[in-house]
Amino acid sequence: MTGTLINAGTILIGSLIGLFLNTKLPKRFIQIVFQGIGIFTLFIGVYMAMKTNNLFYMVISIVIGGILGEWMNLEKAINNFGEKIKERFKSKNARFSEGLVTAFLLYCMGSITIVGAIEEGMGGKPDLLMAKAVLDGVSAIALSAALGVGVAFSIIPLLIYQGGLTLLAAHFGDYFAEEIITELTAVGGLLLIGLGISILEIKPLKIINMIPSLIIIILLMYFFT
Repeated sequence: MTGTLINAGTILIGSLIGLFLNTKLPKRFIQIVFQGIGIFTLFIGVYMAMKTNNLFYMVISIVIGGILGEWMNLEKAINNFGEKIKERFKSKNARFSEGLVTAFLLYCMGSITIVGAIEEGMGGKPDLLMAKAVLDGVSAIALSAALGVGVAFSIIPLLIYQGGLTLLAAHFGDYFAEEIITELTAVGGLLLIGLGISILEIKPLKIINMIPSLIIIILLMYFFT
């Protein structure tokens, strides 16, 4: 998992730079950075969601995935995880969990994550993940400046998710058809749209509870297309 490990390293470095800037910039500058991140997240989400070729499966996956996530109460579990880390490291950042979740979703919902992880898992060079590492490192500066140290700890779920995809691809790579990757990316785009809405404080949405939709869309595409 060379690409994923390097990716985690660049995020950590970018986060440290952002935390340094956080102590130097006035609050109004931090606020405008935060709003810019929200607008960018909305744009990326729409761009990814428009790639779908099957609106029906997209809707079904979001609905069923949301119901499953609500039943499992994933959002509460993730927030509790964030709070435990916060207490463990004695952080006083009020937006710790928000920073962790926001950064994880931004770093892991894109097609580069999915395709890059699968490519490396199937024995290819981690070129896509290396390029992603640079982009994520730069964005980590802005994210941590606005949301704090929680962004740095997003590398924990990133290692699990992105690294997990690489390991799965090493054993089941032949089953990851292009159509599945496209629809998986599109559903990830919907989650980013919801995240952007939450970041801009238009309306709080339970995006974490909708994450099972990523598994549902894979099952739908594999068994019914």
